[in-house]
Amino acid sequence: MASKKEVLIVLADGFEEVEAITPIDVLRRGGVNVVISGLNGQMVTSSRKITIKADIAFNDYNGDPDVLILPGGMPGTENLAKSVKLKDMIKKMNSKKKIIAAICAAPAIILAPLGILDNKRATCYPGMEENFSSLVKFGEEKVVRDGNIITSRGPATASNFALLILEQLAGKEVASVIAQGMLFAE
Repeated sequence: MASKKEVLIVLADGFEEVEAITPIDVLRRGGVNVVISGLNGQMVTSSRKITIKADIAFNDYNGDPDVLILPGGMPGTENLAKSVKLKDMIKKMNSKKKIIAAICAAPAIILAPLGILDNKRATCYPGMEENFSSLVKFGEEKVVRDGNIITSRGPATASNFALLILEQLAGKEVASVIAQGMLFAE
């Protein structure tokens, strides 16, 4: 069952491959419209020098996504954190209680400085929680959802992260069917 929801994933040079491709793959399998945007243009190179052609340059994106996904990786996360347009989008989406999903270093480097995680439970890559304010309730689960915010730990948790996002968009049944089809052990 196709979802009419739109997911925007923003990739910057130095992104973590598994954390970007896994959610794109899982969500598209689930019938979700995923738009891949490149922070500095359509061609984006990962931390391990894999180049991907995004659907659109982030500066050309004028949509109003239902979900925003921020993958980790270095220096990709730091590159995302420098974007004023992205920070403005995050604040706007958060004020509308739209889903903001961040994995690995992204919760700590992008969301925490904006105050998005204050008074919420969140997780991130081990050691990055040092960037959380004392108002963030850190958890070590693979994926943590608190309201409209979904955070996850790293590459090995990318499937859990993607399936939870899919569940929020298309329902538990669709997420379960996709998980089974991918031979994902829950």
